[in-house]
Amino acid sequence: MEIDLVAHCGDRLVGAFVYTLTLTDIASTWTECVPLLVRTGALVVETIDRLRGALPFRILGLDIDNGGEFLNETLVAYCVGHGIELTRSRPYRKNDQAWVEQKNGSVVRRLVGYRRLEGAAAAAILARLYTASRQFVNFFQPSFKLKEKFRVGGRTVKRYDPPQTPCARLLAAPTTPVAVKGRLIELLETLDPLRLLEEIRQSQHQLASLADNGVAALPAAQNQDLHRFLMGLSTAWHAGEPRPTDRARQRSPRHWRTRKDPFESTWPTILTWFEDGPDQTGVMLLQRLQSEHPGVFHDNLLRTLQRRLGQWRAQKAQQLVFGVADGAMTPGLTSVIDVLAKDGASIG
Repeated sequence: MEIDLVAHCGDRLVGAFVYTLTLTDIASTWTECVPLLVRTGALVVETIDRLRGALPFRILGLDIDNGGEFLNETLVAYCVGHGIELTRSRPYRKNDQAWVEQKNGSVVRRLVGYRRLEGAAAAAILARLYTASRQFVNFFQPSFKLKEKFRVGGRTVKRYDPPQTPCARLLAAPTTPVAVKGRLIELLETLDPLRLLEEIRQSQHQLASLADNGVAALPAAQNQDLHRFLMGLSTAWHAGEPRPTDRARQRSPRHWRTRKDPFESTWPTILTWFEDGPDQTGVMLLQRLQSEHPGVFHDNLLRTLQRRLGQWRAQKAQQLVFGVADGAMTPGLTSVIDVLAKDGASIG
């Protein structure tokens, strides 16, 4: 199995946040996801030990990356003691772990998204989400598996096996014990994919609410929510992406400067030049500034000056056309609008 960690840190890789430990079997593409509150080798070993009893096959080897949570004496001693071959990928070669990296995107990020998740409450909701998704992904979600890859001239040709679920691959494998196949068939007959989808969707709503508002949304009544979910399946695609965790809440645009204004002292002079010759471009004004202040204004300030001039032009145009000053309409324009509205005329 290839093994990797996914950080749910949002856009800030600081502080404490939740991780997802992902394990993928190369032979069957069976995937397991477990939330971790801390990034330690001892917790990784404990999680692997518990998973070994729940997997439908025996772990023969683990392929890790070069993170400290994997590359440590604790995991090495555990693998040696249980007869597990331990290998690692090359540094900075993501494609060495292509199987688990693919599942990080198609399973973890698709289900959880990119929000920042912190604390035990987020880990508990993630655990419920992965309990349902584990059964749905491994028993009901077929995927392609690369069969061979070769080059023909300058073109790479890839051939795939027919899409199958991880469960189907295990049932078709001659090395899977008969007893294990029987248990897989029994479990498959008891699972309801629509119920699993509904549980996944509820957990996603709770995760999104917890990440955005700090409070997990209360789950709705199961029967009523399941009926609404099933009725909306046929039209969900009209609204685009229906996953609650698809995108994090958009940040409000900032209205403050992050660095000193380079034209703060000379802006009144620039406006005077521009009003005297409105046909002047930003390049011409910058060259004039450079001639009067040698060594102060560099060429990389051209885009900033052009942006400032564009904002000034837009403000002046608004005042000339609408008579707007600081967001207020002039009385003359207001009276014209009132007259047109009374006459039933349309205002373009």
